Amino acid sequence: MFQVQHCLISDDIATFMFACDLSQCKGNCCVVGDAGAPVHPNEIPVLNKAWRLLKEEMRDRAKQIVDVHGLITNSYKAPELNCTDGAECVFVIYGEDGIARCGIEKAWEEGRLDWRKPISCHLFPVRIMHVGEQHFLNLEYVPSLCQSGCSRGKKEGIYLSEFLKEPLIRAYGEAWFLEFRKACEEVRVKEGVSVV
Repeated sequence: MFQVQHCLISDDIATFMFACDLSQCKGNCCVVGDAGAPVHPNEIPVLNKAWRLLKEEMRDRAKQIVDVHGLITNSYKAPELNCTDGAECVFVIYGEDGIARCGIEKAWEEGRLDWRKPISCHLFPVRIMHVGEQHFLNLEYVPSLCQSGCSRGKKEGIYLSEFLKEPLIRAYGEAWFLEFRKACEEVRVKEGVSVV
């Protein structure tokens, strides 16, 4: 592991090659899993606002789940977005191409919301665990979800650490990211991985 300010970061975040390929994975990270996306408590008010705005555009089953169980569920770890029957996030919408997309992000792209989506979704497949003031950043690689992203990353020479530039800056700021980028390059040199 290496450290950038208050964050302890798994070495594989520096060395892993990855770039999402929605045309291949069909947005399965929003559909498959044993839990919903982790959310920070300060994100809950904006998620409630997004639900009020977008509810009538969401799938019928998602509306039923939220009406009965609420938008957020509290697991033993942290609050999470609810899912429909152990599958899709309640904010999932499907395009004509069959790709699962985030309804919040679609509204953001259209200028209807000024918030893109939960930071845990924006950072996937990196997960952050908070222990007091310390943050632990780990790669949550799920082969059934991420294989096409690995293939694209290797083919195009994109490191995960660079692919996630925008959400990492969103989470920690530009100065942090510049320090993180330098530390990633040092990890790749130390491990004998070519620096792209």
